[in-house]
Amino acid sequence: MWKLSATAIAAAVRGGEVSAREVVDAHLARIAEVNPRVNAVTQLLADRARAAARETDRARAAGEPLGPLAGVPFTVKECTRIEGVPTTFGTPRFRELVAPADAVPVARLRAAGAIPIGHSNMPTLILAGMHTRSELYGDTRNPWDAARTPGGTSGGDGVAVATGMAALGLGNDSGGSVRIPATFCGVAALKPTTGRFAADQRMLGPTDPGPASQLLVTDGPLARTVADLRLAYETLAGPDPRDPRAVPAPLYGEPPHGGPLDGRPRVAVVADPGGHGVHPSVRRAVEGAAEALRDAGYQVDEVPDVPRLDEALKAYHQLTSTEFAPSWPAVRQLLGEGGDRFIELTMRHNPPVDAAGLIRLMGTWMNIRRSWTEFLDAYPLLLGPVFTEPPVEPGLESRDQAGRDRVASAMRLCSVTSFVGVPAVAVPTGLDAEGLPTGVQLIGRPFREDLCLAAAQHVEDRLGTLTPIDPLM
Repeated sequence: MWKLSATAIAAAVRGGEVSAREVVDAHLARIAEVNPRVNAVTQLLADRARAAARETDRARAAGEPLGPLAGVPFTVKECTRIEGVPTTFGTPRFRELVAPADAVPVARLRAAGAIPIGHSNMPTLILAGMHTRSELYGDTRNPWDAARTPGGTSGGDGVAVATGMAALGLGNDSGGSVRIPATFCGVAALKPTTGRFAADQRMLGPTDPGPASQLLVTDGPLARTVADLRLAYETLAGPDPRDPRAVPAPLYGEPPHGGPLDGRPRVAVVADPGGHGVHPSVRRAVEGAAEALRDAGYQVDEVPDVPRLDEALKAYHQLTSTEFAPSWPAVRQLLGEGGDRFIELTMRHNPPVDAAGLIRLMGTWMNIRRSWTEFLDAYPLLLGPVFTEPPVEPGLESRDQAGRDRVASAMRLCSVTSFVGVPAVAVPTGLDAEGLPTGVQLIGRPFREDLCLAAAQHVEDRLGTLTPIDPLM
C-alpha cells in the first residue's frame, strides 16, 4: 500500500477496500526498511498515527463521512508544528520545544483525514544551506545517488515521498525549498501564491518576523503525482484568523485571455533565465515539457528572458540579508560547526543595507512584481528550469564563495518567483544520462495555481512519474 498515491489511498479507505490502520502499518514498515539508509524521517509518530488510523476506521464503520485525504500518511518538516511534538528546527537547543498546537496547514490536512506519520529532516534552522543536513539529525541522502544532495530545505519530505515512506510531504518554500528537493528526488511540488495558504509564522514566540519572512515563505506540499498535489492544494487553501495575509481567492478561475480557443493559456518558455548558462540535460527537460504542452494544445513560445532577473536576485538577497543581520550574532550560535557558512557567504556577497536602502528595496520589490504581472498578463504560464544543473554534491553551497554562487545561480528562477510571490508547480520529466531525475517548473499568475496544476498534469501524462523507488545505495 505504500506504493499507492494519496488519491488512491483515500479512495480505498473511504470505500472500505483497506483500513486506515493497514495503510499506516504499511508505511511504518516501509520507514523501518528504508529510513536507516536515507535518514529522512526524524521523529517517528507511530503510536499517534495508529491511534488516528483507528479513529478513521471507527468513523467509517459508523457510517460517518470521511475527508478527501482519509488515511493518507504525511510527513511534516521539522520547522512546522505538530501538537505535542517537539519542533526542533534541527538544532539541539530546541529538542524540547514541544508544540502546543498544530500549525494551520497541519490542522487542515488532519481535518481532511490525513495522518501525520513523522517529522522530516531539513537544514539546521532552515539557514544552514540547500543540502538537507541538520545539527540534530545529520545528513539526508538522495535515494537516486547518495553522492548527490536531495536538495532542500524540504529535503526530508522529498526523500520520504520519493521512497514511499509517506504519500504526501508538507514543506515550505522561500526560494525553491519544495521545488528543488522535488526535482532532485523525482517527485512533484507546489509553491503557492503568497497569501493562498494560511500559516502562523510566529515560530519561536509571540513576535512575528520581518517582511522577507512574512512574504517570501509559503507552505507547500510534495507528492508523487500532480493529482495528489491538487488534493493537497484544495485542502490547504483559504484564509484563517491566525493569518491576516491569507486571501479567500477562488481555487479555480476563468480561462485566461490570450490563449487558444479552448481556453488553454499561452506558455512562455525560458530554458536559461538571465543567460547565465544551463546544463544540456536541464535544457532537454524544458524542451521535452514544452513539446508535451504543444501536443496538449497549448500555444508555446520561446521568449528572450524573464523580467529583470538579475535586479530581482540582488534585491531578494539584500532584503533577506538585511532582515537576518540584527539577530545573526545570536542565531549563528545555534547552527553548529560550519552551519553558518552559507548565510555568511550570502551576506558577504549581498551585504545588509541601511534604513534608507531598505525603503528603496521595498519600492524596487513592488516595481519588479509589477513587471512580472505585466509579463504574466501576456503569458499566463511560464515554463522553465527548477535548478539549471543536475543535483550537485552535498554541501556545495557552504564550501566556499564559488560554491555558494554556483548554487545561487542554479536556483535563480526559484528565488525570483518566490520574490514576486507567484505560484509554481515542479513536475518530473524523466531521467538524465546518469540516471538522475530531471524536472521543470510551471509558473503562473498570482492565485492561478489551477493553471499551473493543469499544465503540469499534461506534462505528467506525457512523460510519466518516477517514484516510488527503492534507494539506489
